[in-house]
Amino acid sequence: MPNLDPNQVKSSMKHLARARNDLFGASRHHFILNPPLSEAEVLAFEKLHAITLPDDYRHFVSHIGNGGAGPYYGVFPLGQMDSTGEEFESWNERDGFVGVLSESFPLRDAWNDLSGRPSEKLLETDLEEYERQRDEFEKIYCDAARTNGAFPICHIGCALRIWLVVSGEEAGHLWLDRRADDTGLSPLTLKNNLRATFSSWYEEWLDDALQTLR
Repeated sequence: MPNLDPNQVKSSMKHLARARNDLFGASRHHFILNPPLSEAEVLAFEKLHAITLPDDYRHFVSHIGNGGAGPYYGVFPLGQMDSTGEEFESWNERDGFVGVLSESFPLRDAWNDLSGRPSEKLLETDLEEYERQRDEFEKIYCDAARTNGAFPICHIGCALRIWLVVSGEEAGHLWLDRRADDTGLSPLTLKNNLRATFSSWYEEWLDDALQTLR
C-alpha cells in the first residue's frame, strides 16, 4: 500500500472538521491531527525498541501526524495508548500489556484459546472461586507475549484495541484484539476482505468519513 498523501489527508480533515461530522469517535479527536514527529524522534523510538517501523506508518507519524484523527477514537501517539478514555499514557515493553517489540509476532491466524476459563455456573455458586479461576485464566489469556512484535495504535471501545505488527512475518499488518470480551486476536481485514495495513485501514476510514458528507 502506498504512503498516504499528507496534503490530501490534511485537506480532508479540514473539510470534515468544518462539516462537524458526527462520525463514531470523532468527539474524541475532532478530526485534528497531532504535529508530526521529527526524524530524530522516530529514529530514537526505533533504536530504543530495536525495530524498524513499517514504512507507511512511519511516513504517517513523521509527515502527517503523530496520532490524533483516525478510525474509531483516533490513532494513538507513537509509544502511547489511551488506557483511561481520558488521557494518553506511555507504555513500556514487558509492562504486562505490551510485549517485546523486537521479537516476532507469534500468530498467523486468528487465535482464541478459552481453555481454563471458569464456567458461568461457578459464578452463581461460588463467586470467590470463580474470581480466582478467572484471574488465573486472564494471566494466560492476556499474556503480553501473545502480542510480542506489536503495539496498540487505536482504541475502539470497551478495552478492545487494534495493534500494529512491527516484527516477524506479520510486520506491517494490523490485528484486532478482542480479548476483553473473550473473542481473542484476529487479523484485521478491509471491506474487500484484504488484510489491513496502516495506510489501507486509514484510507478506508477517511473515504468512508468523506462519503457521509456527499
